[in-house]
Amino acid sequence: MFRLKRSAFTAIALLLPFLSNAQTVIDLNEVIRVGLENNYDLKISRNEQQISDNNVTPGNAGFLPSVGLNSGYSVRQSNSDQFPADGSETVSTRNSGTQTLDAGLNLNWTIFEGFKVQTNYKRLQELRSVGELNTRLAVENFIADISAEYYNYVRQTLQMRNLRQAVNLSRERLRIVEARYQIGSLSRLDLQQARVDFNTDSSQLIQQYEVLHSSRIRLNEMMGTDNVEQQFMAADTTISFNPMLSKSELFDNMMKVNAVLLLTEKNKLLSELDLKTLQSRNYPYLRLNGGYGFTHFDYNKGSLSKQRNWGPSVGVTLGFDIFDGFNRSREQKNARIRISSRELLVERQKLMLQSDFANMWLAYQNNILLTNLEKESLENAQINYEIAMDRYKLGDLSGILLREAQVGLLQAEQRLLTAQYNTKLYEISLLQISGKIVGG
Repeated sequence: MFRLKRSAFTAIALLLPFLSNAQTVIDLNEVIRVGLENNYDLKISRNEQQISDNNVTPGNAGFLPSVGLNSGYSVRQSNSDQFPADGSETVSTRNSGTQTLDAGLNLNWTIFEGFKVQTNYKRLQELRSVGELNTRLAVENFIADISAEYYNYVRQTLQMRNLRQAVNLSRERLRIVEARYQIGSLSRLDLQQARVDFNTDSSQLIQQYEVLHSSRIRLNEMMGTDNVEQQFMAADTTISFNPMLSKSELFDNMMKVNAVLLLTEKNKLLSELDLKTLQSRNYPYLRLNGGYGFTHFDYNKGSLSKQRNWGPSVGVTLGFDIFDGFNRSREQKNARIRISSRELLVERQKLMLQSDFANMWLAYQNNILLTNLEKESLENAQINYEIAMDRYKLGDLSGILLREAQVGLLQAEQRLLTAQYNTKLYEISLLQISGKIVGG
């Protein structure tokens, strides 16, 4: 009896434990949950958002005064000669020393600076909103990416199943050819061709395991697991999608809450706040200065041995920049131009979103039609293969024609998987662009 070549048999035998062992079953919701908790990129985005949150304080905006405490100690050694104007005797002093100890509490407070402080606080609040939008955008991108990879893993798992079935069919054909070759009803050429086809299918199965393994590693990496080679199985046994998405609902939602569009609008608002900051220089400024000081002197010569001074001080400064070389006017003019540019960017972003949405929606609809067509093609390919196998067993069909029917069946399965996967990707993209990927 014919026996499989050891290399092919060994390769298939080594794969079987990986294909059949019981593994942890995980669904898309669990994949997303673990990823949202552990993914390192998301952790970094959340840290950046916390920095933006921490920056929103009255003190950072300039509402509060600055208070400082200072102290010092100094020693002075001097010699002096005094020459009276009346020509009397010169008075000389040698090694006169003074030790000074001082301490002070200083307060500086800008009471008014043309609404600059209020504008700064508003800007900090908007930057916090930008941080939140950036985090939301990172989460949406992550959910879309990990969902796509999850369904890619499902796709590769199903492809593995199809290739295993192809190997089983080739093995059955090889068994039939071997038996007929032994009794002389088939030639050695038929036997060799059956061996080649079996090895071809076995090779594809081995390569498919590598593809499946890479997808699983990628999922583990995105989920932030400690062991990127952790074994698991997808709960989904098919790639299903929602064929009833509402175009108008998705479009309206996109124009209202799309994260990229909102970020573009926030940048426009920040430019407007920059202009208000520059316009604050059109107003006078009022600053309050206050303090409390203490100074102690020690003398080693003279009529006084010690001296102490202490007490508060308060001052107000009112000022206005009359002329700065027309720089204030120039900077404000440039700020208005930047606002105009940001408005154009907002309109451009809206147009880009509409274009992307139109392309996605068309591709989504076409792939739904293509999926239905490929389902029908697969049914016909299965029937065609069954008829071919029955005729082959009766000796009424050549091995080449049976192989063509088998390849046609495998290709139909692959095309259906591709159509289903592509439809799912476009569904994910539509949900993402419309801002419904998190809750959708």
